[in-house]
Amino acid sequence: MQTILSATQLTALSKQAHRFGKRVGFVPTMGALHQGHLSLVRAARTQCDVVVVSIFVNPTQFGPNEDFTRYPRTLDADSAMLAAEKTDYLFFPSVEEIYPQGAATWVEVETLSGKLDGVSRPGHFRGVTTVVAKLFNIVQPDAAYFGQKDAAQAANIRKMVRDLKFDVEIVVCPIVREADWLAMSSRNVYLQGEQRKQALVLSRALQRVQELTAGGEKSSDKLIAAGKEVMAAEPAVKLDYFVIVNPETLEPVADVCQGVLVAVAAYVGITRLIDNVVLPTQ
Repeated sequence: MQTILSATQLTALSKQAHRFGKRVGFVPTMGALHQGHLSLVRAARTQCDVVVVSIFVNPTQFGPNEDFTRYPRTLDADSAMLAAEKTDYLFFPSVEEIYPQGAATWVEVETLSGKLDGVSRPGHFRGVTTVVAKLFNIVQPDAAYFGQKDAAQAANIRKMVRDLKFDVEIVVCPIVREADWLAMSSRNVYLQGEQRKQALVLSRALQRVQELTAGGEKSSDKLIAAGKEVMAAEPAVKLDYFVIVNPETLEPVADVCQGVLVAVAAYVGITRLIDNVVLPTQ
């Protein structure tokens, strides 16, 4: 595995791969890698000839009171894991490489960027789509791999790709979970002691909705109420949202007959966690 610091160098390497007819797969990350990230790398490895993984803790997607400075940074361990997965290139740019002095251009998906996480994290998705657009221009991938856990992020990126005519396939891979069904997240390292058990309420609430749906319940209002009831049983966890929406538009839906995204966000202590399930068309 080769570590690349320069955007210009990585673009040249990608162009060279394309000249030889090779398919380039790209996995953008902020590091602190876990098995969820590695599942994306493995998917890229099976579907592409060249695999590029970026590690960049993007400052523009963090709010002023969020965890940018304390976000876990574990480059040595991350590099070892990526090398073991036969990653071809690790792109590890500086902030200045991505945001040169005087940079003033933003990419924002209007309407979508203000939904779900965009409500409690204003500007978050603008930071995400801007950095992903920059990374796509640098890496020039044929396919880019994202996790289903960040479902609202994936919706914003898919819309951006369609609107701006990026020639890249967006591949969204399933959530990878711990043995107790907690969705894997780099932020799980923040959970201390009892908080780790409290965090399981998110997956329990989603499982309750799945159970009710399997039993024939179709009403979104009733399913949301049931999910919130489960969440309320863990008073130490502060609910941000529990919604049932169209997975592309993120608009609320009245029932689950056409296939929906059931998404939850909550604070366990000061740690904000998200999780979701996709219910298929009934």
